[in-house]
Order: sequence, then structure tokens, then C-alpha cells
Amino acid sequence: MVDRRTFNVVILGVGFLFIFTAFTTCGNIEQTVVKSLENGTFSGSGYHSLGIIYGIFSFSNLLAPTVVTIIGPRITMFLSGILYSGYIAVFISPSTWSFYFTSVLIGIGAALLWTAQGQYLVENSEASTINRNTGMFWALLQCSMLFGNLYIYFEWNGKTEIPDSSRRNIFLSLLVTSVLGTLSFLVLRNSRHEEELLSEEEGQSLLSTRTMYTHRANTAIQDTKSEFKTILRLLKAKTMLLLSPCMAYSGLELSFYSGVYGTCIGATAQFGAAAKGLIGISGIVVGVGEIVGGGLFGLLCKNSRFRRTSVVFLGMVVHFVAFYLIFLSIPNDASVVFDTGTQTTPYLTPSVSIALLCSFLLGLGDSCFNTQLYSILGHVYAEHSTPAFAIFKFIQSVFAAVAFFYSGYLLLMWQLLLMVILGFTGTLCFFVVERTQTFAVDIQEY
Repeated sequence: MVDRRTFNVVILGVGFLFIFTAFTTCGNIEQTVVKSLENGTFSGSGYHSLGIIYGIFSFSNLLAPTVVTIIGPRITMFLSGILYSGYIAVFISPSTWSFYFTSVLIGIGAALLWTAQGQYLVENSEASTINRNTGMFWALLQCSMLFGNLYIYFEWNGKTEIPDSSRRNIFLSLLVTSVLGTLSFLVLRNSRHEEELLSEEEGQSLLSTRTMYTHRANTAIQDTKSEFKTILRLLKAKTMLLLSPCMAYSGLELSFYSGVYGTCIGATAQFGAAAKGLIGISGIVVGVGEIVGGGLFGLLCKNSRFRRTSVVFLGMVVHFVAFYLIFLSIPNDASVVFDTGTQTTPYLTPSVSIALLCSFLLGLGDSCFNTQLYSILGHVYAEHSTPAFAIFKFIQSVFAAVAFFYSGYLLLMWQLLLMVILGFTGTLCFFVVERTQTFAVDIQEY
């Protein structure tokens, strides 16, 4: 029989699988959906919405630990799931104000959800099971890029326009999926840490409920202040400053593969009736690249310094190849066109095989950078891993938000050029950090 902790981790992964099947699919298609709306009163932008989400998410991370400590990770994840479901529901009958309002709410919800997930996963793991549990969770999460996008392919393949009935059917299905994921959090059982906390509080019978929660809040606020001071100190550290360009690049390419590239494929007139369906296939192939890269570089490389630099260099090369092929084969106005199709002609005739190859390379390269950033932060800041990862997510989210805001205005070639410049700079700085760490170890051994 499966023990309680393993059961909790599996249910946690299944909940995230359902919620992010809905949200990831939504993010991949929403700019295309927004452009196709037969609604003269709607003036929203999918890019701006995603930019708001990541911007709010980056700053909400600073307060999320306090909220999770006070109300607990299970309730936090359930409430956050409701916010995710509300965002999906807006697309069934969209209006501009609700579109942007729920974008703000889901940015807050995302910070709470991921903070609670991290805490709950740790509470249900031990030193001997943390790697296994983390691997199980991420394997389930990465599958979220497959199922929703497959549905999009079957629903949109052969369609040059997206009728309102098709949009409603898609987002009703995604809403049901998100609600199922949210409800699964109610099945989660108390971790041992929560039970010990509850029994301790129950033993203090003289304390009222209000006093109990006030005590929790005061403790959480003190912990948050301490962690915030640590974050400010780490931000000034030379190592963190050197890693910042690489973190920033991960934010730019995150916005590109998760929202911009699918929109570009769907807007490419040369793909004809297959263009809209290819958005779904592209999302699936990106997910396959993420899974392959995460498995190879996250689990097999064992975090050695030599392999870290090799994997990051491979990620840079893979992404640059993808950017060059996209520059040659995707119309330059694909990211900004407001019609259903592009007007410019690329250097090469757009090819489905090249477009999907680029999708795979984008996912593979993203996994290269992310796995090694987590690895080096865990190695350098082993004693302050939580503040270090908070800085990483903050920088990544801020630059993802900035990228989403400019994506609707900059031609594709300029977006690719920005990523090439920052990607090269970030890789170079990563090498400097690795060399510095190697030199420090050598000095200690000497």
C-alpha cells in the first residue's frame, strides 16, 4: 500500500497536471484567440495579459510565504486553483475589464500556488525521498504541455478562422480540467508537519482561535522580514549579479516559446488551413523538448561543474540555431500582425518540419538553462537556497513580463536579436561564475 507522503506527492502532481494543462494551453493560444474575436467591444491583448500575470507574479512572491504560513499550503493551493479557473472562464464570454482583472488575480494566485507547492512537497519528503518526489512531480507537470495542445490540434486543424462556438467549446473543456485539478487539492492529507502543528495548537486550549492565528501571522511576518533582508544581501553579491543576465535571458525565452512562437506559427499565411492546428502541435513538441532535456540534463548529469557549463553552452547553441531558422522561415510581422495572416514573405518558404524542429529546440534549450541555473544556485547558495531561488524567479518573471509587453510591437527579427544578445551575455557570465567556483575549490584543496 502506498504511504501517505507518496500519495500526497502524486495527488499534488496530478492537480498541477490538470491546472497547467488548462493554463499552458490557454497561454499558447490566447493571443490567436483574442485576434479572432468577433466582438467589437473587446480591446484586450493576450501579450499584455501574460505580461501582467508575470509582472504581478514576480512581486507577489515576496509576500506569498507569509500567506502560506498563516493559512497552510493545502488551502492556499485550493484558493489559487479557483483563481486559475476564473481566468480560464473569462475566455468563454470575454470582456476587456474581466480579462485584465483576472490577469492580476492569477498573478497573485501563481505566487501563492508555487510557494505552497514547494512547502508542501518538502513537508512530504525526507532527505532520502526528495529527489524521487521532485522527479515524480515534475514528470507529471511537464505532461501538461501535451494533452491540451493535442486537443487544440484536433479542434483547429484545417480551420483558417476560429468561430465563437469553437472558442467556447475549447475553454469550457479547459475550465472543467482546471476545476478538476483544483478539487484534487481537497483530497490531499495533512503532512506530518501540519499534524504536529495542529496537535501543538490543540494542546494550548487556553488560546483562542484568533490568538492562534495571530501568533502564526507574527511568526510568518518575522520570517518574511528575515528572508527579505537575506534577499537584499544576496542581490548585492558578485555571483548573483553575474548570474542575473542568464536569469533574465531565461525570462525572455520563456515568454517567446510559451506565448509568442505559437502565435507566429498560427499567423503564418503560407501554412494555409494547417496554421491554427500547428499551434497545438508546436506546444506538444516544445513539451517533448522540455521532457527530454529535463531527463537528460536534470537527472543524468549529477550536477558536476564540467557538465553544467557544457549543458548551458549546448542550450545556447540549440537556441541560436532555432532563432536563425525562425528568422529565415517565419514572416517578420508574424508576432505583431492583427489580421488572421501575415503580409511579409520570409527568406525561406515556411516549412512545417522546420517550424516543429524549432519548437523542439526551444523546449530543449529552455530545459538546459533552467536545470543548470537551479543546479548552480543550489550549489553556490546551499545555505540560502530559498532566497536564491526567489531572486531567480523574480528576475525571470520580470523579464518575461517585459518581453510579453514588447512582443506585440517589435517585429520578430528584433525580438530574436534581443534574445541572442542577452543569451550570449548570460552564457558568458555563467561560465565566469563556474570558473570562479572552480578556482575557489582548487584554492581550498590546495
